[in-house]
Amino acid sequence: MHRLPLGPLYYEYSRHNEVRLRIEPGEKVLVEAEDAFSGQVRTNQDRRDRKAMPYGNPQTGPIYVNGAQPGDTLGVQIHEIRPSIGQCATRTSDPKQLAEWIGTDCPHGTHVCPIRDGKIYWSDEITIPYRPMLGCIGTAPDTGVPTTGPAGPHGGNMDIIETGPGSTVYLPVYVPGAYLYLGDAHAAMGHGELSASGLEMPSETIITVDLIRGKTIPGPRIESAEEIMTVATGCPMERATAQAYAWLILWMEEEYGWDRWKAYDLLTHVGRISVGYYAIGTVAAKIAKRYLV
Repeated sequence: MHRLPLGPLYYEYSRHNEVRLRIEPGEKVLVEAEDAFSGQVRTNQDRRDRKAMPYGNPQTGPIYVNGAQPGDTLGVQIHEIRPSIGQCATRTSDPKQLAEWIGTDCPHGTHVCPIRDGKIYWSDEITIPYRPMLGCIGTAPDTGVPTTGPAGPHGGNMDIIETGPGSTVYLPVYVPGAYLYLGDAHAAMGHGELSASGLEMPSETIITVDLIRGKTIPGPRIESAEEIMTVATGCPMERATAQAYAWLILWMEEEYGWDRWKAYDLLTHVGRISVGYYAIGTVAAKIAKRYLV
């Protein structure tokens, strides 16, 4: 297994950065990554200093996948996401769109939580199950250089809770080698990531990177043991929901032999959605595999 240690913190999905690791398709990699706060929050007294570090969601990479060419697809199987320092942190200093109803006098709310025995100790009375996921994972586009703030067809800051152990994330390849990046691990997160911060943690993630040659997809897909899902981003969120469902219908038609209009009918009754960060309108549309027979 390869190991990619923590190195330069990248805040863009760029094809211009120096490759840090080259792998063959099918190889396993352990990737070290910093948390979304760039390591600035380790205690309840720490504050996010945007003057020193103005950007969020640093990524580790790029990983160059030998043989990957534009028009191919990466299949990134997530095996394990471990906390590097046994704790996670969140903050609630800016209510943003909620301020219309709940006001703006929100305390800073830096909140560090220990992680042990499969639980996050949010307080003395409340524990949250440890359900880690990657907030960000993506490939480098062939034009432009998206930051780690939004999500898009390349992946990016999707914040979809199903991007965790046991799932495979499918990503389009736009440039030779794909230039895969990942980071922004969360110990847990609710749908919508309401405060724009999950339970952020520095992490060690073990993945296997497969290559599907000649397979072109329009945007990120996620497959778990029970479900398949497609991810779209945009505001208003109802448009992203429609796009994600449309992509799911086309996936069902292409690979599972469904007539698209029958799939449209079925999803009306059994389709589900998972919501990433609500302010940028990221939605995963999904269906249980038991319906795909």
